[in-house]
Amino acid sequence: MNPPVDITALLEAWNQGDLEARDRLMPAVYDELRRRAAAFLPRERAGQALQPTALVHEVYLHLIDQDRAVWQNRAQFLAVAAEMMRRILVDRACAHKMAKRSGRWARVTLMADAMQGTQREVDVLDLNNALDELSAFDPRKARVAELRFFGGLSLEETGLVLGTSLATTMRDWQAARAWLFRRLTRGKAAT
Repeated sequence: MNPPVDITALLEAWNQGDLEARDRLMPAVYDELRRRAAAFLPRERAGQALQPTALVHEVYLHLIDQDRAVWQNRAQFLAVAAEMMRRILVDRACAHKMAKRSGRWARVTLMADAMQGTQREVDVLDLNNALDELSAFDPRKARVAELRFFGGLSLEETGLVLGTSLATTMRDWQAARAWLFRRLTRGKAAT
């Protein structure tokens, strides 16, 4: 059994230019990133959706190109990974929609709780647009939703990234979910 790896120490070493620390980071976070990616990937027929492994590899390629990032801790690293997952999924959904123009949309699961609870499929482009709308008038609530939906961060991790208390993070999450639910179900029959 391998001893636990101090992710924050690896990130701090990477900040100092230690490329070996950067290279040791990926195996240390791979399973967690893959689990989080699998939780939010589109639910399409086999062979049509981006696989968790491919998404994590694509995120990793973006992460290692981060020259200006100042890594602070595990939660901040996962938050950046979540933002990259969102961008990759949205870019792929846009490209797929433009290429096919068939109405087959990439779907993500909107959950009552990010990792458990009642699931409801949502178009990733609709979710992205709704998050952009929410961000226009409440950027913090939009960021909470992004970190929870795309990054699978816990409430505690989300609060750490945003510098908010757990109570504030919980209130923001509850309000963001309610707003997104109303926005995403507007004009659609209840299921």
